[in-house]
Amino acid sequence: MTVTAKHVAGEAVFEPVIQFDMDIKAFLSAWFHCDHIATYLARMISHNRSDSVRHSNLFSSAFNELLEVAFRTRHPGGDLACRVSRQGGTDRIELTFPCTRDERQFYENAVSQAAGSEARERYLNSVSGDVAPSREVVLLELAVTYNATLQLKQADANMITLLVDLSLEELPH
Repeated sequence: MTVTAKHVAGEAVFEPVIQFDMDIKAFLSAWFHCDHIATYLARMISHNRSDSVRHSNLFSSAFNELLEVAFRTRHPGGDLACRVSRQGGTDRIELTFPCTRDERQFYENAVSQAAGSEARERYLNSVSGDVAPSREVVLLELAVTYNATLQLKQADANMITLLVDLSLEELPH
């Protein structure tokens, strides 16, 4: 199936490809959910890419990192919702999950830093240190390694949505 973008008032619209909702407690009950979900979604959305195996591997790795960020939420309830949409060569991941007020502030800062001009330097400094990678490093890695564009939306008082645009076919081999 080929997905084409429609235009509304001059802007490209991302067409839905796949989505799921899951109780956050069920998601948090086992670490392996991150890998299983990432692998499944990557295979589902990569079948019609020019190099489907490469695309699937890259998408799975990037999405697994994003799910691990959500896995670290400290909010006790709600749903994890994911929607993958496509516009041409770009896949958009909308990951909505519960978070506390402190976590929201963290994400606002981390997304801002990932979009900044020093993102590469911050990322390299973070991974060359002796400290285990943090959620901030994961978001920086998405921006630097996968050339992802990150945005943040507030879904409601206890939820947050990370928007991540990936153009994986444009990455150098």
